[in-house]
Amino acid sequence: MIRILVCGGTFDKRYDEIAGRLFFGNTHVEEMLRLGRSGVDVTVETLMMVDSLDMTDEDRAAIAAECHACAETRIVITHGTDTIVETAATLAEAVTEKTIVLTGAMIPYAFGSSDGLFNLGSALSFAQVLPPGVYVAMNGTAFPWDRVRKDRQRGVFEAAD
Repeated sequence: MIRILVCGGTFDKRYDEIAGRLFFGNTHVEEMLRLGRSGVDVTVETLMMVDSLDMTDEDRAAIAAECHACAETRIVITHGTDTIVETAATLAEAVTEKTIVLTGAMIPYAFGSSDGLFNLGSALSFAQVLPPGVYVAMNGTAFPWDRVRKDRQRGVFEAAD
């Protein structure tokens, strides 16, 4: 069993055509699992719907506490890409005995051309096979949390030296 913790980010944003802004509604994760025909046994829990630029240390502590307290040893976290590495660092300090894979999207799932579905599927696969530790799964690659960075110009994650 894999626990999926939903934390918001671009992954779950929607577009309000009238106001011309992005906002949060309900998570898309369960629909994504259905459309992707996932056969993985999961439990989905929405912890928060927060843009990662607005995420606080208290939010990160709540994520870490939930990871530590849950019975599952394999966890996938959907998260905004701007501060995903900061949250991963918090988790690496707080939870050492579990496999935790954070993932996100550069384009909202609701836009139809999102990388979110692929990233979620990759994260679920990585969570099943990687040893305990904290990872960021983006663009088909699982990066150790302390060896990844977001290239904002190209809109991808890459290995950091």
